Amino acid sequence: MTYKRVWQSPKRGGRSASDESAESYYGVAPIHKPHWKWLIIAYFYLGGISGLSYVIAEIAEVAGGAQNRAITRAGRYISFGTLLPCPVLLVFDLGRPERFLNMLRVFKLRSPMSVGTWVLVVFSGFCTWAALVQAAQDELLNWFGAWTYAIKAVPARWVGVMGAPFGFLLGGYTGVLLAATAVPLWTRNALLMGPLFLASSASNSTAALTLALSLSKAPHRAVARLERLEVFSLVTELGLLSLNRKRLGSTIGRPLSAGSTGRLYRFGVHGVGIIAPLVLTAVPMMTG
Repeated sequence: MTYKRVWQSPKRGGRSASDESAESYYGVAPIHKPHWKWLIIAYFYLGGISGLSYVIAEIAEVAGGAQNRAITRAGRYISFGTLLPCPVLLVFDLGRPERFLNMLRVFKLRSPMSVGTWVLVVFSGFCTWAALVQAAQDELLNWFGAWTYAIKAVPARWVGVMGAPFGFLLGGYTGVLLAATAVPLWTRNALLMGPLFLASSASNSTAALTLALSLSKAPHRAVARLERLEVFSLVTELGLLSLNRKRLGSTIGRPLSAGSTGRLYRFGVHGVGIIAPLVLTAVPMMTG
């Protein structure tokens, strides 16, 4: 393969080799663009909601009470509903289904992708079982006959607790996966990426649960508890993002302050994604 020296092209206005090499290696980008697009972005988003919705649901199950029971019910269904597209998104991104199966042949503890694949598989089992238990409790599986009684006989609380760590991992491992790449924006703050994605997953999950409970006319105390958790998650996410931006510096962090990516980061991530929902949730709590 040969590369054309872009600085030699007359369309570049006679730029020198030194000018061109300041931005690239003679027209060749120093970092390859990621091959994945919206499929993986959607997986990050839905997987985070699924993992943390499950965790919140099982914490509410252990805590007990009528208000928490509504949180458990909504969390199990939301977790299962957002989990369903995740394997499909990964398979479509890989191009061929057998590639996903090939990743299950081995388990590499030092590979975030290998760990994440197995986390998704194991969590899928716990999440599906929790949804079945909830459906059986809601008498939606009566047509299963004896299977319904068998599902109800299993101690759902302890099975749910065993699956909670995998929900946490699903919500945060994607940040660790990005930190293991060669992109300076991600590797510079490798230790912050996991907690940042976990906080983002928590804020998205609590927002989804709050919306679901509000539409179903759940007890006000249950909604209020979720709103407090949402505010805490948003504040944590905002703090981690600010720390991440500060540690990047002006050179590595330039994409987050310039161009279309910078505008998306400021107005999309910070403005619409964090500050707006934080104000809309926190202000009524303080004034009401």
